[in-house]
Amino acid sequence: MTDIFSHPARPGIWRIAGQLSRRQYWLFAILGLFVPFAAWAMLSASGWVDPMFLPGPWNVLTRLVTWLLEDDLAGDALISTYRVAAGFALSAALALPLGLLIGAFRPVEALLEPLTDFIRYMPAVAFIPLVMLWLGIGESAKISIIFIGTFFQMVLMVADNVRLVPLAQIEAALTMGATRFEMMRLVLAQSARPAILDTLRITMGWAWTYLVVAELVAANSGLGYAILKAQRYLKTDTIFGGIILIGLIGLVIDQGFRWLHRRLYPWAHTRG
Repeated sequence: MTDIFSHPARPGIWRIAGQLSRRQYWLFAILGLFVPFAAWAMLSASGWVDPMFLPGPWNVLTRLVTWLLEDDLAGDALISTYRVAAGFALSAALALPLGLLIGAFRPVEALLEPLTDFIRYMPAVAFIPLVMLWLGIGESAKISIIFIGTFFQMVLMVADNVRLVPLAQIEAALTMGATRFEMMRLVLAQSARPAILDTLRITMGWAWTYLVVAELVAANSGLGYAILKAQRYLKTDTIFGGIILIGLIGLVIDQGFRWLHRRLYPWAHTRG
């Protein structure tokens, strides 16, 4: 019997770690987005599910247009984007240097990593009563929930990025007499930058997932607030519209991070 796995892989798009042209990539990407929406449209049109629970894509699109023209969709999207961006920026400003320290120095790792591991398993929603007591019900409370949901994960991921810097680079810098500060700034931070940018891209996705949780805190605007409000009145077209819009905003941001990564670190996207 011929063993199909004993033959070398043929060149092509289906080989392990194969390559796609930009055209092929976008064709597959469009297919991946089209199939779930087509299945949704067929299921909703079949009549098997009550439209109250599964509105069709056209109904959702119509609701989004009404939301945009009559119910200030642009304002809801902008305030939600502001809350996510502010919470994420605060997380990054603190997590990047702290993760660098944890990844660089074992005493700092021993001091802070177990505590960070302990806190990161606590659900962010459980902090809502404390945040409301400490910060009230303004924007700072909503931003803080997004911060809590992303900061501790980001610290540990950045620390892991720093630990993966090749030892040869560290030893070479030590041989040339680099100081601790120069090692951190010119070797560890520089070498880990591509991985850290990927970490920021991933944690930005987590920031958006905490949006609805953050807008539980006495909000009267925002996409998460609109979804929660629609739930009370069984307006599933608004719920679907809000979820899809958050997904689209996230997709644009994610592609922006990917473009920036390719632009800054093109060598990381070539395979030998």
